Amino acid sequence: MTVHNLYIFDRHGTLLFYHEWLRRKHTSMSKAEEAKLLYGMIFSLKSFVNKLSPTISKEGFLSYKTSNYRLNFYETVSSLKFILNTDNETNQTEIRELLHGIYTQIYVEYAVKSPMVNPGEVITSNLFRNKLNQYVQSSSIFKTH
Repeated sequence: MTVHNLYIFDRHGTLLFYHEWLRRKHTSMSKAEEAKLLYGMIFSLKSFVNKLSPTISKEGFLSYKTSNYRLNFYETVSSLKFILNTDNETNQTEIRELLHGIYTQIYVEYAVKSPMVNPGEVITSNLFRNKLNQYVQSSSIFKTH
């Protein structure tokens, strides 16, 4: 699987962290504009899925797929939102496990527990970025092509 990029938003829609691995196309928007647009789309998709779902589901919106990529969504109980864009080869279960691991093993350990990272502020820690890179790149589903 090719991992393109990762966004982490807080409960208020603030972009806390962004990282690229293999993003082939860039927009003419600033990162701030792109983040607002993405957060608004996710907010709308979650609402749409919850209102129109024929069944009751605690998970709701998990991903969408286009002909070129898949947007994978993971939300924590504290309303942190992790958005990982990948290629279409993704196995949904493996992606859910990867996103859960990014939250529990990287975000909690190197952002929440770090005295250098203030809650609600952009994560600029190089340690966080390096540990995230190591974690994602050591995943059995990571490819760089």
